[in-house]
Amino acid sequence: MQAMDSPDIPRRRLTEEVLELFDIFPVVTLLGPRQCGKTTLARLVAQGEAQAHFFDLENPADQARLADPLLALSGLAGLVVLDEVQRAPGLLEVVRVLADRPQRPSRFLLLGSASPDLVRGASESLAGRTGFVPMTGFSLEEVVPAAQDPAAALRRLWWRGGFPRAWLARSDAAARVWIDAYIQTFLERDIPSLGFSISTPQLRRLWTMIAHYHGQIWNASEIGRSLGESHHTVKRHLDILSGAYVVRQLQPWHENLSKRQVSSPKVYVRDSGVLHALLGIADPAALQGHPKVGASWEGFVIEEILKRTGERDAWFWATQSGAELDLLLTAGGRRIGVEVKYTSAPRLTPSMRVALEDLKLDALWVAVPGEASFPLAEGVRVAGLAEILAAL
Repeated sequence: MQAMDSPDIPRRRLTEEVLELFDIFPVVTLLGPRQCGKTTLARLVAQGEAQAHFFDLENPADQARLADPLLALSGLAGLVVLDEVQRAPGLLEVVRVLADRPQRPSRFLLLGSASPDLVRGASESLAGRTGFVPMTGFSLEEVVPAAQDPAAALRRLWWRGGFPRAWLARSDAAARVWIDAYIQTFLERDIPSLGFSISTPQLRRLWTMIAHYHGQIWNASEIGRSLGESHHTVKRHLDILSGAYVVRQLQPWHENLSKRQVSSPKVYVRDSGVLHALLGIADPAALQGHPKVGASWEGFVIEEILKRTGERDAWFWATQSGAELDLLLTAGGRRIGVEVKYTSAPRLTPSMRVALEDLKLDALWVAVPGEASFPLAEGVRVAGLAEILAAL
């Protein structure tokens, strides 16, 4: 795959979402994995401010400035950005006090690489005072307008993933070097910084095993036996990886149907570039012949759709008898299904018919690579990813 020129990729949707939330809340919290571009986005938001103050909680100088956080922050006006705030969860109590001041001379943009639930006490500290903006790496909607060849942009994003430094690398080989270093740093530094004492080799084995389970239903007992750990331990470690935004647990949909339904989540490595590195896939050509190519495409499509729609009303559906649906969404009062197929000529399957009938879908999309677009049956349409995103 040929590298493209490094485009300037504005992130307008995310910027607008942050600014809209500031009209409602004194604090906005931007959450996503490390290196997904949160600091860059914060600087874009700050361009519209008369005054802006940045504190990086990984920087010893900024840590020293915040030795007395109430004293350091109470005199500031304008926008105050606190980066990697999960490293100082006690700071959130100070932000709460300052956000409750009557005049509100400042507003706060918090950047975090771990979910509030993963940072002890953080989920309650700013309840009712902050709006949350989930963030990932680049999305297809962001990279395509800057690309001369939209199809090539999609292939590149699928292979490299959305982390900006991987996407903007000069070559696929350089992108892989960066991703390998990211994985190692995440395991050796980022997880311990959250206060978890987990063996780095053991956590890497789990992450790699999740990559091999990518797109499958989670089986904690089976994975625990492979790792020599209890199913409770591997579930706790899975939750840590999920809380750090590198693994997704897509929950099953439950409804009062006559069929017995699957109750365990599906697991995905959220970034496709990280997935390919963990699987040891050497290049895009090797991906095409790899047994996980279909699962990789499925995870990529699901992540892109959830970047567009949000993940609050998203599930998968499966029954014990074998009927399943890759993604179930509710949007605007409509129930929408998405089935992902890595083929140019999908067929209407019994599972699709069952999903249409049992789930009472208003529409069922079949996501395929390329730009094919045609009806497969009443209420079922085959389309490329870009068309589906535009319709949601």
